[in-house]
Amino acid sequence: MSLSIRKVKTSDLELKDRLVAIKRVTKVTKGGRTFSFSAIVVVGNEDGIVGYGLGKANEVTTAIAKGVEDAKKNLIKVPILKGTIPHEQLGKYGGASVFIKPASMGTGVKAGGAMRAVLESVGIKDVLAKSKGSSNPHNVVKATIDALLELRDAKTVAVHRGVEIEKVFKG
Repeated sequence: MSLSIRKVKTSDLELKDRLVAIKRVTKVTKGGRTFSFSAIVVVGNEDGIVGYGLGKANEVTTAIAKGVEDAKKNLIKVPILKGTIPHEQLGKYGGASVFIKPASMGTGVKAGGAMRAVLESVGIKDVLAKSKGSSNPHNVVKATIDALLELRDAKTVAVHRGVEIEKVFKG
């Protein structure tokens, strides 16, 4: 079963950007070391739309700006149900594996580092999350996006099965 990626148009969206990680990379040349910066950025409208991007440049601010522009090109729509996710989901990318689980109202976002930035940018208020394996921010962000892409709400499940929405909840 293949899931379709839910692309979103960027026009008339107010997106907030969050810097997940920035690192200095070095290229050794004949004349010495050349330093540049790599930044991974997450953007979202805190209402179900999120995207991530990678920017590389010789200056930090330019790298972040490039990351934001890249993130705006990779937006996805995520189903949110009463401030949490519809069901638990596992996401993988490279060596990183993440597990997200719905939580009751008032729990908050129980996630760390790169996962927290993605989940807050998408607008999820209550969720339990666990990151296993690699803690590389690039892979954790991509694994979290993978888990969010796999989420389906009851209406989508009903359409996919070809039944009424009431039958989805009955055994």
